[in-house]
Amino acid sequence: MRWRKTKQSTNIDDRRGQGPAHSGMAVAGLLRFLPFLLKTKVGKLILVVGGIYLAYQYLTGGAGMMDVQPGSGAMQQQGGAQTGGVPASDEEAQFVAAILGTTETVWSKLLDGQYPEPQLVLYNNITQTGCGMGQAQSGPFYCPADSKVYLDLSFMDELKKLGAPGDFAFAYVIAHEVGHHVQNVLGTNKQVAQMQQQASETEANRLSVMLELQADCYAGVWGYYVHNDMQLLEPGDIEEGLKAASSVGDDRLQEMAGQAVQPDAFTHGTSEQRSSWFRKGFESGNPNDCDTFQNLQ
Repeated sequence: MRWRKTKQSTNIDDRRGQGPAHSGMAVAGLLRFLPFLLKTKVGKLILVVGGIYLAYQYLTGGAGMMDVQPGSGAMQQQGGAQTGGVPASDEEAQFVAAILGTTETVWSKLLDGQYPEPQLVLYNNITQTGCGMGQAQSGPFYCPADSKVYLDLSFMDELKKLGAPGDFAFAYVIAHEVGHHVQNVLGTNKQVAQMQQQASETEANRLSVMLELQADCYAGVWGYYVHNDMQLLEPGDIEEGLKAASSVGDDRLQEMAGQAVQPDAFTHGTSEQRSSWFRKGFESGNPNDCDTFQNLQ
């Protein structure tokens, strides 16, 4: 993928190296000296102060009054990281910023300029979000409450383990999460959430599948313009995207976990469905063709 040819988004909130991830180190340090600290009044006071500090770190997402993150070159201010560019030496972050930039171009065009650009948060392990505490083990996700995409770059390695290597495979993941932002802008997320509140667990899961497949289709629509208008794709990229969509199908993930395939428990769709809807969006370039709520197969 010729991603270096395109402009980078500045809507990057780089929280890597800060926040609750450091709290574990602090806890380990306190536990190491726990027997000694409990013997004195001063030691007990240190434990109390340390506990208050860790609680503050947890609740605020780890942002200090003024914190310069190692290697980021960006100054962090109270309340979170400063939004902006990423260091030229950080190729993975540069890639993410470039892909996010292409989504901004595509969706601003398709929504006639009525597209509030989302922020993308880079973090390690765990971070505070508008939807609660976000964890890397859950994979990339979008939070409708704060209109942000959350991404731990270690997921690139997870994709490779799932059999979906390649830069366009990871670009598909970002485009999929931005697809959820498009749903949020259009009000689809809210409508589905209201329907799920009145539905059974099985039907709520089915609605979740529809939402996810539509985000896959929107990712395909993005791919159409990246290919035809921006000419950023190289031979094999489309196959990487299809393989990535297929690799995260519910049926495949259940099988890899040694579980029996349970369709009623699906929340994202089968491998075939996910790759099929991605291809549908890629071939048409029309978001109106992504009505999974009418055409779920």
